[in-house]
Amino acid sequence: MASHNPNQPNILFILSDDQGAWAMGCAGNSEIRSPNLDRLAREGIRFDNFFCTSPVCSPARASILTGRIPSQHGVHDALMWQSDTSKGGLDRDVPADRVEFLLGMPTYAELLRDRGYDTCLSGKWHLGDGMEPRCGFDTWNPMPYGGTDYLNVPIIADGELNKHDTYASDLFTDNALTFLDQQAAEQQSDQERPFCLAVHYTAPHKPWQRKHHPDSLWDKYYDHCLFESVPHEPLPKGFNASATSSDKRKEHLAGYFTAIEGMDRNIGRLLDYLEAQNLRSNTLVMFMADNGMNMGHHGLFGKGNATWPQNMFDTSVKVPCLISRPGHVPENQVNTDLLSQYDWLPTLMEYIGAPECVPDGLPGRSFAPLLAGKAIGERTSIYVFDEYGPVRMIRSQEWKLVWRYPAGPHELYNVAEDPAEQINLFAQKGQAERIRSLQEELDDWFASYVDPELDGAKLPITGRGQLDHATKENAFAYRFPWND
Repeated sequence: MASHNPNQPNILFILSDDQGAWAMGCAGNSEIRSPNLDRLAREGIRFDNFFCTSPVCSPARASILTGRIPSQHGVHDALMWQSDTSKGGLDRDVPADRVEFLLGMPTYAELLRDRGYDTCLSGKWHLGDGMEPRCGFDTWNPMPYGGTDYLNVPIIADGELNKHDTYASDLFTDNALTFLDQQAAEQQSDQERPFCLAVHYTAPHKPWQRKHHPDSLWDKYYDHCLFESVPHEPLPKGFNASATSSDKRKEHLAGYFTAIEGMDRNIGRLLDYLEAQNLRSNTLVMFMADNGMNMGHHGLFGKGNATWPQNMFDTSVKVPCLISRPGHVPENQVNTDLLSQYDWLPTLMEYIGAPECVPDGLPGRSFAPLLAGKAIGERTSIYVFDEYGPVRMIRSQEWKLVWRYPAGPHELYNVAEDPAEQINLFAQKGQAERIRSLQEELDDWFASYVDPELDGAKLPITGRGQLDHATKENAFAYRFPWND
């Protein structure tokens, strides 16, 4: 294990669950209460064009950890035994045939641990077997399921799964602060090591009903909020999706906003602790979401798997991203470069002075210069890419092409002039050359990185979940909720 370099900053990585880039006050939403996310934006950089690698939970989380796209790491959809909390859910035993994912794939936590970092995960896991520490995290307090009741929270500690009635966001923060207290004790005993603390909240993932959230959070503000900041749109032509009534819409939005505020208060607890311990200026704080979220946008309540076929709307693939370290990272800036979760691992490794540790064959490129107030320099691509099984996206600042293998339907949007993606130009005259060029760029990029055995474009991924390794027979589920 490498010795501690005092110039290596601590890392606090905060991940939210199903939070759209639009769902923060600092992003222009005047109805949502997120003072601590807004505080991070003032004290750092808000990235306005930051994209997930896949608009669903488990694949995006695997990409954040490894820097690989789904067709490299093999997690293409939500891992189902950990997701279905509606039918037995949290009361079911953890299966005996637990499946491990990402084996043999270096993660940012492993790379940091090898550089002398003390690592901890507190919160949602949802990447296969979670009974024992995985992927480079030494201190291990995960919530192993894909979702949880906010007031009935399963947590693994010392190989045992126990349920807690502490509000989920509070509980994950309590465990994170316990880890930080242990760090403070080591510092006093001259055993200081830099830390990497990953706090993965389940907020603002459903359930959104009032009974799941404390009255102290869900107050009269949400009972009377008009939710004018969120559109109430019709479902676009060509998509199937479950319908949501107007009455349910308000309840869903109230619960969603409440969950964000509850998480935000706890982010404030973490920031306050760092400041009280004089650690704030030596801790790089990164906040992002696993995937975006529609809460009425395009007539949907969900993300990429809210529709059939799976969608790649910006509201599904754009995620909030804030990075802050006072005195080091520029403050109160908004960056509009096209960046992705697959850029995070190389950025982090360059930031701590270890770019040589980045594994070969990754698609991402470091944006660490931005964190030092420098220009990012010319990049080899002006595009950002996404995938969800046979659905792939290429996007520039002006254009987006969504291509569905093997035969469509396809979409083309001028996102500069039509940011809400209301007008599909794919069949419009005069677009053939643009489509050909974008499709060629899309195919070439994926061909450079895809593992042929894990190629999502050739797998039966429907957005209904993954049951096993992508190479196994019957690894993917096929049920469509609107056909139940």
